[in-house]
Amino acid sequence: MQQGTLLEMTVLKLFGIVLFCGLLSPSQEVLSALSCAVSPVAMQNALSKTILQSRLFQRHLQGLVLPSILGNGGLLSAPTSITGLHLVRSQFPRLSVALLSGIGVQLSITAELELQGNCLVGLLSDLIDISVAVNITANIKCTNFESGTVQVVIEDCLCILGAIKINLLSGLLSLPVNEIVLNQLTATLPGLLCPVVDIVVNLVNIHLMSTLNVMTPVGTAGTIHYHLASLPFTSGLFLELDLDGVVQDVGGSIIPHDSSPSALPLLLDNLLVMGVRQGFLNAVVVLMFQIPSQNLTCAPGAFSGASELQEAITTLAPTECSVCHGSHPLSIQLALAGNPLILLEENQATLKLSVLIRVFVNLDGSILNLLLLKADLGLNVHVSIAGGKLVLGLSLGSTSISLESSDVGISNISMLQPHCSSLLAERLVPLLNGVLEVGIPLPNVLDISLLKADIQILAGLLLILV
Repeated sequence: MQQGTLLEMTVLKLFGIVLFCGLLSPSQEVLSALSCAVSPVAMQNALSKTILQSRLFQRHLQGLVLPSILGNGGLLSAPTSITGLHLVRSQFPRLSVALLSGIGVQLSITAELELQGNCLVGLLSDLIDISVAVNITANIKCTNFESGTVQVVIEDCLCILGAIKINLLSGLLSLPVNEIVLNQLTATLPGLLCPVVDIVVNLVNIHLMSTLNVMTPVGTAGTIHYHLASLPFTSGLFLELDLDGVVQDVGGSIIPHDSSPSALPLLLDNLLVMGVRQGFLNAVVVLMFQIPSQNLTCAPGAFSGASELQEAITTLAPTECSVCHGSHPLSIQLALAGNPLILLEENQATLKLSVLIRVFVNLDGSILNLLLLKADLGLNVHVSIAGGKLVLGLSLGSTSISLESSDVGISNISMLQPHCSSLLAERLVPLLNGVLEVGIPLPNVLDISLLKADIQILAGLLLILV
């Protein structure tokens, strides 16, 4: 039997991390970036894909050799010897999964094994074919969680033999041969098949763990490192996974995020419910909004209302602005002030953002600051999924303008409100959307596709349902 290469076994020792395992208390108490509830059907799909469809189980059965079967015979039967018994092929493998509350996952694999060897009954030598149905059931747990890793434990591996068919090339087969084969296979097969399942489960775990423990870029702004925040928790209805997301800019600085505990809703008919927490989203948006100041002139056609804005400022400070015409047009600088803040409320998401609007004129190298305004924006957030990423789209909802300072004594800015709103809607919001369109990468949990995901928004929690 192929027990795996030395490299495989070394990898297993280093990365023996199983993600389908039990915990004695729910993981909702863990503060994390996102939580996932996975249905038994999704677990079964994931395990079937990695164990059977990839032929991992079948490959590790290749080379399976059974010990010789010897029967001394009785008064009316000849001595029997079956040697060189080996696996020819495995057929019709099927897999099922059950979640055991507070324990872990029960994995069952059924298959039909075709064995072949040499049979000697008395003085008659013949080729023997044996077909045996097997059902292997193993309880899979994990323990000793530390720094995102756990130790894998497989308990109560049980191998039950079903129907056995035995054929000799000559067609001669005695009842004692049937009994000898059945007794020997019942005694030896469990000890051979359960170690295969142990190796396969560890290899599958490494693959599926790679869907949770992953570092992925966020455009050119930085990275997010997803990893398990705690031991998974199993109930009879779902597997819950809590993941943290470390948000880091290109300079290596980590952007912290708060996370309030929040329970996920019922799975119902969904394969996966992923809850992304508000605090984590805010940290990622802070990372993405590393935008330098934007400079533009208040020339006609620069944005809707550019001429009207210049006229309004000229009205407020006619003496100082008299130099703004001709060779000295007004200049405008837009700069983000403070960190953006996403607010998740029932059925809606809003991004709060402050922007400094500096209006000045360059008088042959001398800067005259006419106005410094602060705009507090309420941006409507549209959320979608594209290419496994969370994409945020913004539109201007509300704008509140306040005066920070003026070097020319302007104090009443009420008439500037509509013009500033036009400026921000046309020049700033498209810029922000351009930054956000790269998307927030999400972990590909258990290889579950997010292609047809629905989105719901709760207080403090954004839900992705598959």
